[in-house]
Amino acid sequence: MLLRNARVVLAAATIESANVIVENGRIAGISESDVSAPASSPVIDLTGKTLFPGFVDVHIHGAAGVDTLEAEADDLQRVGAFLAQHGVTAWLPTLVPATEDQYQRAVRAVADCLALGEDAEPQSAARVLGVHYEGPFVNDQQCGALHREYFRTFRTAGDLDSLPVINHPAAIHMMTLAPEVAGGIQLIEELTRRGWVSSIGHTKANTDVLDAAFNAGARHMTHFMNAMTPIHHRTVGAAGWGLTRAEVTFDLIADGIHLDPQIVKLMVRSKTSANVSLISDAVAAAGLGDGEYEIWGEQIKVRSGRTQNAQGSIAGSVITMLEAARLMLALGFSECEVAQMSSTNPARLLKIDHEYGSIESGKRADLVALDEQGQVQLTIIGGRIAFQDLS
Repeated sequence: MLLRNARVVLAAATIESANVIVENGRIAGISESDVSAPASSPVIDLTGKTLFPGFVDVHIHGAAGVDTLEAEADDLQRVGAFLAQHGVTAWLPTLVPATEDQYQRAVRAVADCLALGEDAEPQSAARVLGVHYEGPFVNDQQCGALHREYFRTFRTAGDLDSLPVINHPAAIHMMTLAPEVAGGIQLIEELTRRGWVSSIGHTKANTDVLDAAFNAGARHMTHFMNAMTPIHHRTVGAAGWGLTRAEVTFDLIADGIHLDPQIVKLMVRSKTSANVSLISDAVAAAGLGDGEYEIWGEQIKVRSGRTQNAQGSIAGSVITMLEAARLMLALGFSECEVAQMSSTNPARLLKIDHEYGSIESGKRADLVALDEQGQVQLTIIGGRIAFQDLS
């Protein structure tokens, strides 16, 4: 496949007009000079379009009416197809605290998707990468919309063994946890030993506990500033610790609701785009519009893009990574910075940046082309056209 005349967003610069060559599912070359394609190769003209690396969403509970906790494999593929239409090429289904039976069913569905690999049908679906457990080892005083009755503490490795895992060589396992819960530091040590990604969230931990968590292997923070102790002028809080600890990265929900846009701008400028990932934290109602939906066993209202449960708490978002990227562009971040936050950094967090997250020769051809209004015109996943609207 040859993609002609695109504005191409690279790590350090945007090329105003370039040709991208795709072979065997990978980027074979990027050229500013004219390139001829073999007669049998499709050629797509992207004049006036900007080519980004495909977005990677590491925290998403569902979309298009599908809840990851209740989904079968074909349901997850439907979510993946919806995501591909919005520029996401890879995602990590995220599970809220639940019963063991619910966990078993949900993780089995994720495993089934992974087993299908690149041959999954429909081929238009963003690729499932593994599973992200948001909890159950979190602080019940920072529960947000999570259900306290399923929270746990950690005593022995057996407490982690009770959570189902995916027996696939490419499967990624991530957990959001509060290090101050009983056994929290030992839990991080065990997760690190097993190769899981540990992220700090839903927490009231003080700086001593946070330092211990860092030393145990937790180097990331989940939906920054939400469900964690804030910055106070006499108490740094978990948020202040995350900003001032240089080696710590974080993700945030750029929907204009979870965080005021100017706070988003302040946090990212303080931390730099090299250390921030965008997430959607989307729930099943994403893509369905305003209304009332049953999610996680309760009624969730969506009004003007804001979710709310019966207790009045925000219950996830209804945005996509595309909308998060648009907000960041509107706040004045460069295309390179947005590509870094929506693609490169999430891939690095999951330790798959050798394959995903940027437009470079040799990497997977996971690409999204946007028009001048920020609408998706083309999504390519593994070198295949997953979505196209170039009319």
